[in-house]
Amino acid sequence: MSVPSITPKELAEKLRAGHEAQPLLLDVRTEGENQLVALPDSVLIPLQELPERMDELEHAVGREVIVYCHHGIRSLSGAQLLIEHGFDARSLTGGIDLYAREIDPRLPRY
Repeated sequence: MSVPSITPKELAEKLRAGHEAQPLLLDVRTEGENQLVALPDSVLIPLQELPERMDELEHAVGREVIVYCHHGIRSLSGAQLLIEHGFDARSLTGGIDLYAREIDPRLPRY
């Protein structure tokens, strides 16, 4: 099964649109990576902790969840897991690194 994805440009457009139903941004990187740089208002649940912490996302059922990591690899696994649990999840193509390069060059890159 293929995991749906969203490009940095598509995500930026959604965030700028200011709809009431903004997507939930889920960061599946490590705490250290998150401290270096994170998308605003994102929730951090490292990928290895996600299976045990799914209950923390119950409030997001029925809401689009955009899963991101550094380059877009871990987020594929995270989005797949969420989809298997009934979430409307997408992986951010290229991760926060591509988002920083294409959308917001003020974000630190590592």
